[in-house]
Amino acid sequence: MLGAQFNLVETPDCDIHSRLSQEIRDSIRGVACRTRIDSRFIDALPNLEIIASYGVGYDGVDAIHARSKNIIVTNTPDVLNEEVADLTLGLLLSVVREIPKAHAFVREGRWTTSEYPLSRLTLRNRRVGIYGMGRIGRCVARRIEAFGIPVAYHSRRPADGVAYDYFSSLLELAHAVNVLIAIVPGHDSTAKTVNAEVLSALGPEGVFINVGRGTVVDEQALIGALRTGTIAAAGLDVIANEPVVSRDMLALENLTILPHIASASVATRTAMADLLARNLIAWFQSGAAITPVP
Repeated sequence: MLGAQFNLVETPDCDIHSRLSQEIRDSIRGVACRTRIDSRFIDALPNLEIIASYGVGYDGVDAIHARSKNIIVTNTPDVLNEEVADLTLGLLLSVVREIPKAHAFVREGRWTTSEYPLSRLTLRNRRVGIYGMGRIGRCVARRIEAFGIPVAYHSRRPADGVAYDYFSSLLELAHAVNVLIAIVPGHDSTAKTVNAEVLSALGPEGVFINVGRGTVVDEQALIGALRTGTIAAAGLDVIANEPVVSRDMLALENLTILPHIASASVATRTAMADLLARNLIAWFQSGAAITPVP
């Protein structure tokens, strides 16, 4: 789609100062990206008008600096909501019912000599708290409701049209539930907000799931909580230093980690790429992007 509309300049990383001549940088008016775009990158393109980011989260783009230069930033919301919500429930079930461990038990041939032990955890008699009642949070909540489990949530403000119990602080929410699902973007305001105090409030039967950003969690506090039994288990689709997973994390039997795959199906990633391209085409055809970020 982009090749049919524009002259494309591809670069494998953000080091455009050494990879692209000044003449080429002067000619660039739009950027399609799935990597970090900082202020230095933006300043190197004096005629840049739009940055189209591949993903619903755009914390890798210095949107504030872009806005100061009248550069629009777009993302790809909505097309991935249901896919991410599906994975979130799959991860929760995997953690609580030990699905990866049970699979390994069979693959390793141990079922022929012994029975797999009963899982200690269950979804029964639980209450789920959702940290971030945005588009994806609402999709997750609908799925949780279908399991017959009550839902509560915390976000910056009460969500319009949502009847679930609202808590004005994350700590209050954690005290009221025993499953906490984080679906908030990475930002200074959310950094390490899931801390030792919040994890402790979930209790020894508590389960933590993160499909937002790794930076939302104090990972050392999470490791400590899992080691000591402060909480029972956790499942992460995201970590702070992706793709590097610490040895301490890998050593935890009660931690399930996925390689950031919440939206990673061919169908959904194709829809995301399509929306990214349509944002660029719309901007240069009409001067209005389809999904500009606030």
